[in-house]
Amino acid sequence: MGKDLTFEEITNHLMNDELPSVYFNSLDKELETYPLNMLAKLKNVEQSEKYHPEGNVWNHTMMVVDEAAKIRDKCNDARAVMWAALLHDIGKPDTTKVRKGRITSYDHDVVGARLAEKFLEFYTEDTDFIKKVSLMVKYHMHMLYVLKGLPFGDPARLVKEADIHDIALLCRCDRLGRSGADKIEEEKNYKNFLEKLNNYKVQA
Repeated sequence: MGKDLTFEEITNHLMNDELPSVYFNSLDKELETYPLNMLAKLKNVEQSEKYHPEGNVWNHTMMVVDEAAKIRDKCNDARAVMWAALLHDIGKPDTTKVRKGRITSYDHDVVGARLAEKFLEFYTEDTDFIKKVSLMVKYHMHMLYVLKGLPFGDPARLVKEADIHDIALLCRCDRLGRSGADKIEEEKNYKNFLEKLNNYKVQA
């Protein structure tokens, strides 16, 4: 078994490394220990090549974490956003299935929110922080849901429960953390999504 990593060590790399993925990709035996083994499972979860040509969920997560590192100074709570970037797809190992020849991960955001809570409860008793990260994991698919008019989203509840500024930034990083992502298109999506969330907030 590997050595136990501290919450402070992981947070330090998330908050200060230009490319946090370099640190996480250097881990080996450390990922055998709980709760980091929850992240290790991401390496064995494949994704649709159409939407994720970068490969498995771990590869995608590393790209998202590096994207998030670029916008730390724009976040209201950078620590929460960085941890949410790391944990955003932690629900995929439990939800990914092949349906009619297609790889799907329905409800991985909702399942992931619960797993993110368990993950962070191992490290900290800061319930406000745990809730903040968990909610970001829960809502990280809402850019797609809202812009596509899909029924899976609940933007009215999102604007009451979470920081819409940081949620929008996380969603942007999630979309950019893919091989071949169209940066100009995703920047438009980000601005459109944030505008829609602001409208919901006004109506709330």
